[in-house]
Amino acid sequence: MKQITAALIGAGGRGMRAYAPYAKRHPNEIRFVAVAEPDAERRNAFREEYGLDDDMCFTSWEELLARPKLADAVLICTQDYMHFEPTIKALESGYHVLLEKPMSNNPKECLIMGEYAKKYNRVFSICHVLRYTSFFATLKKLLDEGTIGRLISIQHNENVGYWHQAHSFVRGNWRNSDETSPMILQKSCHDMDIMLWLAGADCTAISSFGSLTHFRKENAPEGAPERCLDGCPAEDECPYYAPRIYLTEDTGWPTSAICNDMSLEARTKALKEGPYGRCVYHCDNNVVDHQVVNIEFANEVTAAFTMCAFTNKISRTIKLMGTKGEIRGDMEKYEIEVTDFLTGSTNVINLGRPKAGHGGGDEGIMRDFVRLVQSDGKKQGITNAVISVQSHLMAFAAEKSRLEKRVIRMDEYIKELQMQE
Repeated sequence: MKQITAALIGAGGRGMRAYAPYAKRHPNEIRFVAVAEPDAERRNAFREEYGLDDDMCFTSWEELLARPKLADAVLICTQDYMHFEPTIKALESGYHVLLEKPMSNNPKECLIMGEYAKKYNRVFSICHVLRYTSFFATLKKLLDEGTIGRLISIQHNENVGYWHQAHSFVRGNWRNSDETSPMILQKSCHDMDIMLWLAGADCTAISSFGSLTHFRKENAPEGAPERCLDGCPAEDECPYYAPRIYLTEDTGWPTSAICNDMSLEARTKALKEGPYGRCVYHCDNNVVDHQVVNIEFANEVTAAFTMCAFTNKISRTIKLMGTKGEIRGDMEKYEIEVTDFLTGSTNVINLGRPKAGHGGGDEGIMRDFVRLVQSDGKKQGITNAVISVQSHLMAFAAEKSRLEKRVIRMDEYIKELQMQE
């Protein structure tokens, strides 16, 4: 197959470190020829790493997309609220698009993107990377083969991890839904998508409860300052004490996100001056730290989803209950346990931990996207933007239910959105 060319919009952690490296591992399949990134240091780092010409490096997506078409495809990996406009422009300009999730922090914009996906004969994929992991692909295969009979119910947990919550959703970029997205959308649209996929039917109704319970000012230790390095009296007892997380010998993620220079001096300066050095009880965060969602599907499958910050490990665990058996899965262990009701036998499937990010999903979605672009959109992928719209709307509906304390009927909710100007 031919090598495709691509442009990257947003050379942050996901664009530069999760997706772009695929081109290094598979140079015969894809080559980056342009980048748009407002941060000069990141832009120059990408230019050097991928050998780009100076005139193919832009400070904004507007500059890049104002040029005549520069590549076969564009990867859009900007912040949530910056997804809609470059995506629409890229599709109109003839690019195939790989868009980081969530599609948008606005449900109406998600609907419009779905309409554009139907309008243009382009590859338009959303980074719902969990579908591309061997873990969830194996679960789907077991269900499709009828291993546990008819699927009746799903129990799914997203164990966020206490330090991940503190990093991303208390101190970090996704702490405030007024600026980015509700946490159920930003963090768990992956999970809405997976449950939709496993259930194998449209979502008909959804309800949700949750709140920001712990990371609030009234829960701060007595005498805790605004910043951890300003002499916090609780540094020995607080699991969220910033230096314990960021000033270690490990400079991988999340430490790599606090500044570009990984020297101890630069990281210390970042904690003294930047957002990641703030006390977790004195931030401007408003997203939940725990939430539950109940879901009904058109084929009578039900699902119960729990997202919680207060877990030791970052993992996803799942239980699938069928008429002939049950399946338990632990993505952290990459282990699936299948029990047969008739025989009482249990079979344990050990998948082996993949080296790539998101359980191999980051690699998988890039492989699939390249294959689709090589076919010029003639092949079908595991998913597409039209399907992704529904899982996004499930997340928006869950948040609406949480705030309004009522069950949301999906058909009514979609009609309301369609009537909005």
